[in-house]
Amino acid sequence: MKSLITRGGLLVALVAAPFLSHAKLVIGTTLHPYYSYVSVVVGDKAEVMPLVDAGFNAHNYQAQPKDLQKLAKMDAIVVNGIGHDDFALEVINAANRQDLTVINANHSVPLLPAMGASVGSDAINPHTFIGITTTIQKVYTVAQELGKIDPDNARYYRSNARSYAATLRKLKQETMEQIAHLDTRGMQVATTHNAYDYLLQEFGIGVSAVIEPAHGVEPSASQLQDTINRIKDSGINILFYELDMPNRFVETIEKETGVRLFRFSHMTHGAFDADKVELETRSNLATLVEAIHFSAEQS
Repeated sequence: MKSLITRGGLLVALVAAPFLSHAKLVIGTTLHPYYSYVSVVVGDKAEVMPLVDAGFNAHNYQAQPKDLQKLAKMDAIVVNGIGHDDFALEVINAANRQDLTVINANHSVPLLPAMGASVGSDAINPHTFIGITTTIQKVYTVAQELGKIDPDNARYYRSNARSYAATLRKLKQETMEQIAHLDTRGMQVATTHNAYDYLLQEFGIGVSAVIEPAHGVEPSASQLQDTINRIKDSGINILFYELDMPNRFVETIEKETGVRLFRFSHMTHGAFDADKVELETRSNLATLVEAIHFSAEQS
């Protein structure tokens, strides 16, 4: 009898296994950084599913029917929600799913105004995922909101969020220690895209000019000449531009002004990876330290 019960219990377990394997929440994400946030927070307690396959450009992506099919599999989706993933909001609205939990990761993040020739006076900068403090705030929001819909794992999510926050704070502290003795008063910065303010402000660095009229759009000849004149007049000595986006005009600016070029990752290219934000933040911070050293040497 005991043997039969054991075998029967095993049979029940085997029959139930496929259903139990689907009991995990399926959490959707819109952009690469949010895939990293959610992956770090949920560990193996939930499945993380990008809404769109890698290789898309968030600034010109057009929603596809297959996006609705993916969304139908999700219990929740984490969004930027402030201008960088409007394509996803269109899909969510079209799905009209009352049971879908939409988590706005930027809900509690203090936002900066957008800069650039093509933005309105009330536009906000949606690139919070490049900053460190803003990233930590969003990771906590993700953990808190996922804990509401999955209370059994809420403590686990919070623990993972705290550990991740500690890792990012350590990166920032190490960077601070590397530049603490350097004089940054002569550092004047321009960028080719309004994406890096959240990171730069954490180190007391402001942006004097944004060159592109829009993301990935090269300036006209008159805009380019105006930028060259502004750089010369303002004493800008550093130009940050995007690592994975071709910007042919920056070479003209470098030649005409003598400004030094440095490249930052935008964190929205390549494969979806849980480690992407940490690795590319490390890279961006190393670039920032290099740029600050350069500026200090010119003073």
